[in-house]
Amino acid sequence: MKPDQERPDLRVVLLACCAWAGSLLVLLGSVSIAVAAVAAAAGAAAVAVRHRSRTSRGPGTQSGSDADDRRGARPPWPRPSRAGTWLLVGCAVVTCASASTAALRVEQHRATPVARLAQAQTSVSLTARVASDPVRREGRFAPYVLVRLSVRTVEGLGRSYRSAVPVLVIGDLDWLDVRLGDTVEATGRLRPAQDETVAAVLLPRRAPTVVAEQGALLSGADVVRRGIRASVVHGSRDAEALVPALVVGDDRQLSAEVVEDFRTTGLTHLAAVSGTNLTLVVGFLLVLARWAGVRGRGLVVIGGLGVVGFVLLARTEPSVVRAAAMGTVGLIGMGSHGRTQGARALGVAVLVLVLVDPWLAVSWGFVLSAQATAGILFLGPVLRDALMRWAPRWVAEAVAVPFAAQLACTPAVAALSGQVSLVAVIANLLVAAAVGPATVLGLVGGLLMPVLPWAGVLVGTGAAASAWWIIAVATHLAPLPTAAVHWAAGPLGLAVLCALCAAIAAGSPWVFARRGPAVLTAAAMTLVVLVPLPSPGWPPSGWVMVACDVGQGDGLVLNAGEGRAVVVDAGPDPPAIDRCLDRLGVREVPVVVLTHFHADHVDGLPGVLDGRRVDRILVTGLADPPAGAEEVRRWAGAAGIPVRTARFGEVHQLGLLRWQVIGPARLPRAEGPGSPPNNASTVLLVESRGVRILASGDIEPPAQEMLHAAVPDLRVDVLKVPHHGSADQDPELIGSLGAVLAVISVGVGNDYGHPAPATLALLEHAGLQVRRTDQDGDVAVRVVDGRLRVSTSGPRTPG
Repeated sequence: MKPDQERPDLRVVLLACCAWAGSLLVLLGSVSIAVAAVAAAAGAAAVAVRHRSRTSRGPGTQSGSDADDRRGARPPWPRPSRAGTWLLVGCAVVTCASASTAALRVEQHRATPVARLAQAQTSVSLTARVASDPVRREGRFAPYVLVRLSVRTVEGLGRSYRSAVPVLVIGDLDWLDVRLGDTVEATGRLRPAQDETVAAVLLPRRAPTVVAEQGALLSGADVVRRGIRASVVHGSRDAEALVPALVVGDDRQLSAEVVEDFRTTGLTHLAAVSGTNLTLVVGFLLVLARWAGVRGRGLVVIGGLGVVGFVLLARTEPSVVRAAAMGTVGLIGMGSHGRTQGARALGVAVLVLVLVDPWLAVSWGFVLSAQATAGILFLGPVLRDALMRWAPRWVAEAVAVPFAAQLACTPAVAALSGQVSLVAVIANLLVAAAVGPATVLGLVGGLLMPVLPWAGVLVGTGAAASAWWIIAVATHLAPLPTAAVHWAAGPLGLAVLCALCAAIAAGSPWVFARRGPAVLTAAAMTLVVLVPLPSPGWPPSGWVMVACDVGQGDGLVLNAGEGRAVVVDAGPDPPAIDRCLDRLGVREVPVVVLTHFHADHVDGLPGVLDGRRVDRILVTGLADPPAGAEEVRRWAGAAGIPVRTARFGEVHQLGLLRWQVIGPARLPRAEGPGSPPNNASTVLLVESRGVRILASGDIEPPAQEMLHAAVPDLRVDVLKVPHHGSADQDPELIGSLGAVLAVISVGVGNDYGHPAPATLALLEHAGLQVRRTDQDGDVAVRVVDGRLRVSTSGPRTPG
């Protein structure tokens, strides 16, 4: 039997799965369930040991089937072999160990002084080591910074404690200046953490004070990271951002459009710290070492140093350690007897990582890394060997590896993103030749920049060119009609998808081994991707308004007939609103109304403008936040579209569609109650085919009361619930509208708690039927035979 055809040893993989299950039981279940599971596992181990002792007595002892036959009885089940018995014992012990470790780590966080101070929301002063790079985030009203600290000492309530636990800082932009490895002093208020991976959340009062700077190793790594970014400055903006992501997982500068295109085409793993990064970097070092004459144990030393260097460059965070472990498994799998040794290495890696850091068991990155590695190790060689019956080896490997990895990851990707990419294999195949050069040249450019800047820029230009090709593949494949299909992420949908993937995995070797079926299958998949699939019943007949599922934001489409529509807000994500308009067959947008300038209403505007004729844009009179207003005017100016302020009382008509601006009657004062941008939302009263719709933006109670006073006799059939169903609602306005249907545009699992239970109760009390985009997908308001109807597409967009 050839080494590549050796059957993998799955015993260690089984132990790893048991360890994973034990951690999941604790982290996703209750303590009582965890204790019961540990007790059950311990009992199973005891029974297995006792059973083995009874079936392995010395000579002269009658036992087993012979003794049973003499007594005229047969055992009710086959007796396990000695190896099987010890494997059962090992599984039970590993399950107990992982569950106990996870429970202990969770309890350590809960029982620390930091956690107790957080429960009391105490003001503290602490000394801590910076454990992650600061990350800037854009809030609804102002940017903020996230950074993790490893606490050393904390003072609160008049006492001082030593406590080595992680805390999450949510601070202002002053925290961007701290570096990984710095020791800082900070003051602020501790609050309980919803994420059990940290003991508390710190809301600092002022900028941190650095009392000790990072060490020489981390400082040197920072020099190389800066060198990588500096070496690609002559490339395009997206290429400049992608090269650091490929080399060390630094994806902070990638644009939202590129991230979405990568997600659609199955290339997200390239822009994050993954085993691919380490395999390329360490593999390059090993090639250099072999060229220099290094052999045997010297290569092992070089490989080990390469792994350590990669971890230092990409940061010693759990995701990086996980990626390093999976990359090492990949390197082992590439050697002789790779399938057998790779399987054992994968099992050991998962087992050790889960025992050391139980929270990896609930990390999507860990799930995807392990599944992709398993697919490449177990399914990849089978598909490659089948394809090699009629295709060259390099073609077989280029197709089999991404196909196996993508198939193994498909259920997890669908659970995470709500979609299945149909172009992932071809996308990974097309970029395969560019990923290596972009990664290796980016690293070499970063190493050269401190000593030979001209050489670093020269090499970095090659990395940027390779990155440009990767981005070009993503941006050209993502807009294809069926680049990705939406998939229900519920238990039934995922069960069906798992069964489908298992069937494809079982049937693929037969298809790959035969030229005719393989070519026909590839042609059929190409046709499916290039030709839009019919959407039975969508858009539904007689639709007058659709609330697009754009995630946490608003995106309303008002039907003006003949492929035309008025768009009210564009949501936060250009591809999401673009796909919704495509599904509705909208080719022209006479008017875009942006109710206010928050990102969840305007950031998707490029998606509306993409490939459609847009005549004008109406906006609110309050240019707040200024950054959002400036972005809108920049996008509109680039497309040559006029922008003007909507005037209170103005009326527009397009065919059977008529709307009037009924709010705000006056702009809110900056010092007034509530959010001024929200209360400045443009409010529309829409009429179409006898149905009256209130498009209310994000108005809060002050503006709702103003609207009620300005239009006291306002009656509608459909209410677009203000502010994504937040708790800030005026019961008098909602109760007086006489609406029969409430539509809430809201994202799955959003951080704001929308829609609020109190608002749902208020709508129910007012007798309104409620439809939500997070649960129902696109929500269509229809008129059929003169009667109001509602249709939904099913959930499409997560979060």
